[in-house]
Amino acid sequence: MTKQINYFLILVIASTMISCNFNPKKPAVEDKSKEQRTITIKVPDFNPDSAYSYVSQQVAFGPRVMNSPAHEKCAAFLINKLKSWCKDVTVQKGTVTAYNGALLKFSNIIASYNPGTKDRIFLCSHWDSRPYADHDPDPRNHNVPIDGANDGASGVGILMDIARQISISSPSIGVDLILFDAEDYGPPQNWKSDINTENFWGLGSQYWANQPHKADYFAKYGILLDMVGAPNATFLEEALSMHYAPDVVKLVWETGNRIGFSSYFLFEQGAQITDDHVPLNKIRGIPTIDIIHLDRNSETGFYPYWHTTKDNMASIDKNTLNAVGQTLLTVIYNER
Repeated sequence: MTKQINYFLILVIASTMISCNFNPKKPAVEDKSKEQRTITIKVPDFNPDSAYSYVSQQVAFGPRVMNSPAHEKCAAFLINKLKSWCKDVTVQKGTVTAYNGALLKFSNIIASYNPGTKDRIFLCSHWDSRPYADHDPDPRNHNVPIDGANDGASGVGILMDIARQISISSPSIGVDLILFDAEDYGPPQNWKSDINTENFWGLGSQYWANQPHKADYFAKYGILLDMVGAPNATFLEEALSMHYAPDVVKLVWETGNRIGFSSYFLFEQGAQITDDHVPLNKIRGIPTIDIIHLDRNSETGFYPYWHTTKDNMASIDKNTLNAVGQTLLTVIYNER
């Protein structure tokens, strides 16, 4: 998609040929020529087919549960793909402790475009998937790992096509694409504890917030994607996003509405969500918003197949991927 913004700058150049001895018979000549300068902002066309393919390829590995072969294979796929488009890819490896004491080997994957530019923004999503479908309507599935097509893979699929687009046409600002790991290994719904469970979610983003891939890393703002691929998704203004970064919410939501996606980006207050944007705001201090599918009509408040076995490729819609991806590309390429 190409957006064009015209700024009409009327340049009047007055050239006066005046000698020391003024001659009224030779009047000054005024150049009344006008120059129109046009600044064209070219926003790439997001490719929903491409994004859908990247979602499908992640899901094909099987559930991307921490410490599993599928998790390891998917990490290699994502790293190699990003390296084919970006010269500056960092893989941040480490070990974090889950709510149940399990040691989880994680990989945060960061692709940095225009790495020398201080004027930066970042986009992020988590790429791991839930180890159990604890909200499935069938209790027999509560210990079954999920595909996580929407919950994780959809956001990553969008970021992968954005990475490809940026490799073709570089924006004027620095952009970091961050794939967080160990987000969805939080306690199941029936887990009983007096401990604050918030700290057991988003372990990869907590690690990065405390120890970013580059010392003293900072960006103007960040945008998190989570569950951004279901049909007819509704993105409400998540409460913590509005608390920490209302101007960024306004920018993204107004952009989405302006380019034709008003049915997705709703100017309605949403609930407060514990997600990867929490440590990015609280620990790293970077204003970060969460584009997340919230549904007031569902029992959980999320999209209907959240943390169930039906979070598979059948729940992914190219129109939703396009709405989010094109909105983000428009935001990125209009940054100055």
